Amino acid sequence: MIQSFKTLPQLFAAFPTEQSAIDHLTAIRFAKGRFCALCGCTDEGKVKRMSSAGVPTNQYKCYACRGKFTIKVGTIFQDTKLPLRTWFAAIWMITNHPKGIASTTLATDLGITQKTAWFVLHRLRHAARTDSFNAPLSGEVEVDETFVGGREHNKHQSKKTGSKRGHSVELKTVVMGLKERGGEVRAGVIDNVRAGTLRHIVQQNVAKGSTVYTDEHQGYNDLRHDYDHQRISHRKGEYVRGAATTNGIESIWALFKRQYVGTHHWISPKHMDAYLNEMTFRLNRREMDKGQRHMALLSQVEGPMPWKVLTA
Repeated sequence: MIQSFKTLPQLFAAFPTEQSAIDHLTAIRFAKGRFCALCGCTDEGKVKRMSSAGVPTNQYKCYACRGKFTIKVGTIFQDTKLPLRTWFAAIWMITNHPKGIASTTLATDLGITQKTAWFVLHRLRHAARTDSFNAPLSGEVEVDETFVGGREHNKHQSKKTGSKRGHSVELKTVVMGLKERGGEVRAGVIDNVRAGTLRHIVQQNVAKGSTVYTDEHQGYNDLRHDYDHQRISHRKGEYVRGAATTNGIESIWALFKRQYVGTHHWISPKHMDAYLNEMTFRLNRREMDKGQRHMALLSQVEGPMPWKVLTA
């Protein structure tokens, strides 16, 4: 399978026709054998490629469920009218722009409408999600939370609340992140910064006995029972003390907020997790080359898609 390309022209050269893109996706999905995308039948003798006038087509028929399907069924490409080559270009852009790409920019670059571009990007962000069954983080793990959202004095008069609290779940979206040194990054939206919430997230994602670095937030106090918990005090102007620091996870917040402000300008709280999926996908594959990152996301396009949640 083709996976070595560093630029968009090289990508289009690798897939010069729509059929070549379809064949590439077919090779990925049927790598372990042909199966039915409708009923899941894995009997290759019952899942056959259809032909017209003796010429093979891109449609398959399952003689177990009697259903017909194409290679796009059961993926984020299902029901789309866009060519796969256009989707491949969108995948290259979202996986290789460090601060993401706006739907308006993608629409201009690919010659599609902004609404279509927005929908394409959200399908790709869904594919970029991190599965919850991943192995826990271990070793040295930095943990921090941040508040994402516009400043009160920058809001339109009709949207101002009059609150002076910059760090408030009423005004901003709370995001929590965990970074294993030399390993994965995980991030997601949380409801609040209470001790029970923070402890639960850490216990779900970090192996017991690991070293956990946090700031002085009191919500992390109970971590000492399960972890080697070390903290620094930003209030005292302390940012590094030996190995104790949260600079790594805070640099990720800086990157995400530059993406928020500079690329998207505003992100709906209900879609915040999707944008975090996109960012962590790129960060966790930062050692890969561009073609490998493209291939990594393309290999995750299969699975159920909650179409109804993709509303503005």
